[in-house]
This record gives sequence, C-alpha cells and structure tokens, in this order.
Amino acid sequence: MSKRVLLTVSGVIAADIREQIASGQRPRADYLELARSFDADILDYAAARTIAGRVGRVLEKFGGTNLVLAYACWKVRKSYQAIVTDGEQVGLPLAALLKFTTGKRPRHLMIVHVISEPKKIVFLDWLGVQSAIDRFITYSSWQQRFIVERWKLNRNQVLWTPFMVDQEFFAPERVTPSCSAGLQICAVGLERRDYETLLRAVEDIDVHVVIAAASPWAKRAEGVGTPIIPSNVTVRKFTQYELRQLYADSCFMVMPLENVKFQAGVTAILECLAMGKPVICSLVPGQTDVVVDGDNGRYVPAKDPVTLRTEINRLLSQPEEAIRLGANGRQLIECQMNLDFYAQRLAGFLEETVNAQKPD
Repeated sequence: MSKRVLLTVSGVIAADIREQIASGQRPRADYLELARSFDADILDYAAARTIAGRVGRVLEKFGGTNLVLAYACWKVRKSYQAIVTDGEQVGLPLAALLKFTTGKRPRHLMIVHVISEPKKIVFLDWLGVQSAIDRFITYSSWQQRFIVERWKLNRNQVLWTPFMVDQEFFAPERVTPSCSAGLQICAVGLERRDYETLLRAVEDIDVHVVIAAASPWAKRAEGVGTPIIPSNVTVRKFTQYELRQLYADSCFMVMPLENVKFQAGVTAILECLAMGKPVICSLVPGQTDVVVDGDNGRYVPAKDPVTLRTEINRLLSQPEEAIRLGANGRQLIECQMNLDFYAQRLAGFLEETVNAQKPD
C-alpha cells in the first residue's frame, strides 16, 4: 500500500523481537504482520514518549501511557493518511483529539476489544467521538451488535473479524508430545477466568490439571484467586514457547469464564485449536465466535462445576471424539482464523477506508 499509515502498539516492542521470532522462540507478532501488510510505521510507548516530549510527561501522570500514545498520534497526524489504533484505550482519546481539531484529519480505524464499559461509553454518549472513527473493527459479534445498536451506526462502519493465531508457530508438527505428561488437561490465562469453578469441577478427578495462570495482558494478579488447590492441580507460569508444549501434552483445554461480553480467552482458545486440541468453554455472551459446540469443542453453562465435571469426564473417556474435535479446530485455524488471513482482512478494511471520501 503506497499511502502512509501509522499503527499503534500499546506496549514497548522488544528490541530483539525479530530475532526471537526467527529463532522459533515465540510466534510472529500480529503488529509486525499488520505493519508489513499496511506498509505502516509502528508507534509504541517508547516512541510515543519521545514524540510527546514535555506535554507527554504531564499527560502520562494525568492519564497514563495510552493517553501519551494517543497524543503522539495526534501530534504527527498530518504526516499520515490513516491511523490504526490497536484498542479503544488509545483510539477513544485520539478520536476526541481529532474531533475537536479543525482542518483535515487522517482516516481512523480503531480495533475494539471491549467498548461496553461505562467509562468508555462516555466518549461516545457524551463526546460523540464516533464522528472521528471511520471504522470500528471488532473481534466479538456481541460488541459489534452493541456498537451498532447503541449509537445507531451503519453496520458498514462497524466490522467484525475473527481473531487470529500464528498457525505456523502453533502447529502440531512443531512439537513432540511428552511421554511423561500422562493423562493431562490444561487451562490458560487470567483475564476474567473463573478458576474457582474449574477447581471445584476437577477435584478428585483422575487427571493432572495444569493451569497456566499468567498473562501479560491481565489486570489481576497472577494466580487463580483461591488458596485451595486440589492435589491433582499445578499452577505455574509458561512462556509462549512452553505453552505450545503444554497444549501438545494435554488431551484438551478448559476455558472457564466469568459472564463476559467480549472475547476473553480467545488467544488461548485459538492457540489450543491450532495445536489440534479441543476446548471446553463456558457459554457466555462475548465468547461465542470461535468454539462450535460438537464441532471443535463443547460449551457448558458458566459457574456450573457439576456440568463442567461431567463434560470433562465424558471427553476424557472419549479420546477418539477429542481427536475429531481437535482436528476440526485445526482446520478452522487453517481456513479462517490465522495470522496471515487476519492481516489480509485488515489490510482490505484499511484500503476501503482510505479510498472512501476523505473526512473534513
């Protein structure tokens, strides 16, 4: 794409990330693939602080690093035809700045994770910043419906795309399952997980349960939030490289969720499916776009340890069924929910948006 594009990254990009990817120590980074597809410049926290200068230091004390990132985007806006913000934590304050700035502005595409929280709704209800967001890109169909219905937007302005995983890194052929793992299942991540229900469900089941209860994106402290850990449960940190081995060694994954309205757990779900293993998932409004009941996994009611226990035992007793579900999961990743298709889809959204009539 010949047009200049800026892509935000809500974090600090490691200096050696390309070396880590090339050596096979971690999956490809989505923002690097998007930047390649968009022919975009990347702006992370470190670069934003440099651009924002003294004003940025004041803003960071007042509103945090994401506000600095939004301000840095606004400051360099005249150099770009489009800005793609990687979440509403940056996109909403940027939209506010763009809305109340005279003159032409770049096109603004904002990736949406969970915009239905009260403090975020304020930006659109009271400030009307949707006029400075040309495209909302959502991962959850619930969030898409919420945005369209609450703010009466054209559905063409609010797009849904499946989330993704690096299908080349998370692939069954990249790992040899460990013979010492025994009968094992896993659960991964922290954000809005209901591990209390899982622990009640697996107590005294003859299976080793490994909980990878750590996440770089989670706001809560590491751990499962309860001091009572059954003897058949292990809780520890895993790198992404180690997670791949964990999926390979497990019969399937359990994704116990609170009653969320966004795609909590989607990264782990896709990683597990990519490794050819099925998922038992809590049936909640926000997490219905990946697991297909009876095709690549099972749904169980949220906060129901009895039903979860029954489903875990059932799938453990049906290894051929688990293999079938897992194979279907891998096919879903290869055909739809992988990093390459994701980058192509978003590049298409960007091209359409930039080629549309320019905003004032």
